[in-house]
Amino acid sequence: MNSLAEQSLACQRKAISLGALVPLQTEILKSASWDPFIVRKLQGYTPKHLKDIGPKQNPFSPWDKNLELYKFDHHILLLNKYPVEPGHLLLITKDWKPQNGWLSECDWQALREVWQMQGGLWFFNSAPEAGASQPHRHMQLLPRTMGQIICPEADKFEANAVAKMSSWPWQVGLKATPKNELPSLDFLIKTYAELAEAYGIGNANKDTIPLLPYNLLISNKWFVLIPRTKEGHQGFSLNALGYAGFLLATAESNLDWLHKYGPSELLAVAAISAQ
Repeated sequence: MNSLAEQSLACQRKAISLGALVPLQTEILKSASWDPFIVRKLQGYTPKHLKDIGPKQNPFSPWDKNLELYKFDHHILLLNKYPVEPGHLLLITKDWKPQNGWLSECDWQALREVWQMQGGLWFFNSAPEAGASQPHRHMQLLPRTMGQIICPEADKFEANAVAKMSSWPWQVGLKATPKNELPSLDFLIKTYAELAEAYGIGNANKDTIPLLPYNLLISNKWFVLIPRTKEGHQGFSLNALGYAGFLLATAESNLDWLHKYGPSELLAVAAISAQ
């Protein structure tokens, strides 16, 4: 059997030829104002999920079989239809589960099954206010090879996790993963529950749904939770990747403001103050 990376590449080629996968064209903008953040400017076509307001058709019910890579008991692994990076993966539930509900043991088990085949940066946007583009539950993975930098904020996350501190002006719950390797199912479930309760998201045994929108960022070195207050600022739509160090600018984004104030000010406005 081919590796997940090989299957993904073959599926990408076929899906692009069929028009089922539409890579977004972007330009990386360089500036000392936001270094080491990576700021990409979207060129040309803007997907509907970045511009439409109001109800949208669920793209996962049914999902596009041209983007399908793996079927699990309760989940499907798909290629992202509109990737900025090649190989961007979506882990969706087969049946309807709400994005703004609690992640279950079943979700974490499926994540680990994919992680055993492909490492990288996992992220989750819990609700529209946290940057979620679809209400059908989906976790996301940006694949990374051994030695490749996970994200611009990776070293800062690692240093803070090891030191058991937080050096951001917004609330960041984080924990170092054991031995810098694939976390156990028990670690993922317990860490999610502990950070959710500690940072005001709530308790799955008491609260029907999470009390606040939030983002998750997970690597083989750290598990990060960030409570959110709103989806964006100054024309920038902010999801978990913004807090990882990746910003996507569109025609509506105020780049002059970003030059003047920088990413930290931008992200702080859409999160809960650490004070």
